[in-house]
Amino acid sequence: MDSPDLAYDVFSKQCSSRTTLEHITGRWGALTLGALHEGTFRFNELRRRVDGVSEKMLSQTLHALERDGLVRRDAQPTNPPRVDYQLTPLGQEIAERLLTLIHFVEGRQGDVAKAQESYDEARGGL
Repeated sequence: MDSPDLAYDVFSKQCSSRTTLEHITGRWGALTLGALHEGTFRFNELRRRVDGVSEKMLSQTLHALERDGLVRRDAQPTNPPRVDYQLTPLGQEIAERLLTLIHFVEGRQGDVAKAQESYDEARGGL
């Protein structure tokens, strides 16, 4: 399948789009973008929503997504400081596409579980 002439080629190891794709499709990136599609979150609210992410990983993920122009960080000069995170228009567009995939996977997880069970049984109950 030929792809149209694009300025970037994610299949090339030197292409910067590969790093962006990794930020978006990595476990924490995809879950963070999906959560932020629901609205604006403070850091700890987002950490609770993305169950299992460590403070360090969430911080790194948010920095990468902010650098890529997908997340906006809004720091309020209050005491204590208040920082809110929300999607940019580009982040919103990407999150919508990700959520289509996420919902598809959730809806087909029963089929995946059956395939895994068959696979494991064929290999002696791994």
